[in-house]
Amino acid sequence: MTEDTAESGDDESLAETFWAVASRLRRQTREALAPWEITPSQSRALGVLARHGEVRPGTLAEHLRIAPRSATEVIDDLQARGLVERRPDPADRRATLVALTEEGVRVSTAIRAARRAEADRFFGHLPATDRAELARILRTLRG
Repeated sequence: MTEDTAESGDDESLAETFWAVASRLRRQTREALAPWEITPSQSRALGVLARHGEVRPGTLAEHLRIAPRSATEVIDDLQARGLVERRPDPADRRATLVALTEEGVRVSTAIRAARRAEADRFFGHLPATDRAELARILRTLRG
C-alpha cells in the first residue's frame, strides 16, 4: 500500500482523489453561476477584466489560457449580454480594447461574492491550518 492510499484507507490514488474534488468544485461553481446564466469561461473573463481593467482581446486570451478565436467568442457573448464593450485603443487606432460595462461590473461583483461564498462552503469544514496548507500546496503545483 502506498503512502497516499494508506492515508485514504482505500485504493483511490492521489490523482483520482484530486480529480474527484476538482470535478465536485467545478459542478458547484456551475451551480453557483446558474442565476446569471453565464459559463465558467465568461465568468473568468469578467474576473480578468475586473482585476486588470480594459485589455486587448489577445491579452484576455492569454490570461484565460485560451486561443484568441475562443476569446473572441467569449467577448462576443458577453457583449451581446451588455456586460462588456469594445473600445478603440487610444495608443493604437488599429487595436481594440475590451472593458466591463456598468452592468458587467455589477454582475462581476455579484459573481465574485457568490463564488467566494461557495468556496467558503466547500472548504469551510477544513480547519484554518489545513486550508492554509492546501492553499500553499496548490500554489506550488500551479507553478
